Amino acid sequence: MAKNLTVRLDDELASDTQALARAEGKSLNETVKHALAEAVQRRREDPKFKTRIRRIIDEDRELLERLAR
Repeated sequence: MAKNLTVRLDDELASDTQALARAEGKSLNETVKHALAEAVQRRREDPKFKTRIRRIIDEDRELLERLAR
């Protein structure tokens, strides 16, 4: 299911993103989705990011176990 998302960009980033979309012959929506997908993929491949995520999972697990008592 698709989700709608409102993102507020400063004027310069908005202009740059619109110019990038025009240069690539894509819609602004498609350009932003592609940029987000690339950012997610980079993080999935980043060992330091994975370590931080594992730490958060462990912390959340501990919290949820305490709440379940």
